[in-house]
Amino acid sequence: MNKISGLVRRCVDDYTMIDEGDEIAVGVSGGKDSMLLLAALQHLRTYYPKRFGLHAITLDMGFTGMNFSPIAAYCAGLDIPYYIVKSDIADVVFEERKEKNPCSLCAKMRRGALNNALKARGIGKLALGHHFDDAVETFFMSLIYEG
Repeated sequence: MNKISGLVRRCVDDYTMIDEGDEIAVGVSGGKDSMLLLAALQHLRTYYPKRFGLHAITLDMGFTGMNFSPIAAYCAGLDIPYYIVKSDIADVVFEERKEKNPCSLCAKMRRGALNNALKARGIGKLALGHHFDDAVETFFMSLIYEG
């Protein structure tokens, strides 16, 4: 964890990502990227000179059978406030609009829902566990499926 949080700190410092008193939410899907980012930022808080608040937020897009209780338990163990934001994104994208290539619309709706959730809670920054591979994959998916 020291190595990972050290890399996170270097990025935070190089790009001035965290200011004193910031409230930061991590978009948590339950996958390895977002869970590691949450843990790394929690560890960074223990020694970083600028104090900041940390929150975890999961967007429930309306798919049936989702169980977020393991994420809630993990966040409770880290003493991080955890929020589940319910939305009807799945219904809009797949039932109402019946999108053939839903990725772009879904991504825009997710970002909008997360933004609204942060504003409602007075949280000013959002951290996502996406990395360069995600960006490249999304680019090629858009290129192939949407032109």
